[in-house]
Amino acid sequence: MANPNKPTGLAPVKYLSGADWDGKVNIYYIASNNGTAFYPGDPVTLSGDGDATRGIPGIAIGVAGSAIVGAIIAVGVNPDGGPYIDPNNLTLTNAPATKTQAYYAAVADDPDIIWEVQEVGTGTQLTSAAIGENINFVAGTPATGVKYSGYQLDNSAHDTTSTRNMKLLGLARRSDNAFGAYAKWLCLINNHLYRGGITGV
Repeated sequence: MANPNKPTGLAPVKYLSGADWDGKVNIYYIASNNGTAFYPGDPVTLSGDGDATRGIPGIAIGVAGSAIVGAIIAVGVNPDGGPYIDPNNLTLTNAPATKTQAYYAAVADDPDIIWEVQEVGTGTQLTSAAIGENINFVAGTPATGVKYSGYQLDNSAHDTTSTRNMKLLGLARRSDNAFGAYAKWLCLINNHLYRGGITGV
């Protein structure tokens, strides 16, 4: 059976210790003049600035081959920890590209989180030989009506390079997942701002 094509960006699953992900996050700031949309599942990096009133660190969208801090779990406008909504638009679950205000994001930023990430459906599909190697993600825009990140794993290059975003740990073990197009992989953030990148095997 073919793998379903349902990217959700980086989705937290568990910790490297084997413990289930406990839902804990930290709050980050998205400036009103940032012209990029932010969706749950998008990888993010520090912007080098922050909320000038509260001292909350700012974020920008993560870039392939560069260090990231984690991924967005939820977005809202309350700087004090939620609820993660925009009270002026209750249907909005992301920060739009054109912003009329600052947004605040709940970001899972623990370096030991294991993430589930979908592989792209093009190119040479990854095999078990890629386990332990490092790989970059590739940006993707969610399909119309989809509320989650379109980021996926870029299978065009995977090797020992320590600056690649993610480390491949193996397939997500489910009955609807197998090697091939749109495979769901378990990954660590390899090039993490709170921990240096590690050479792959």
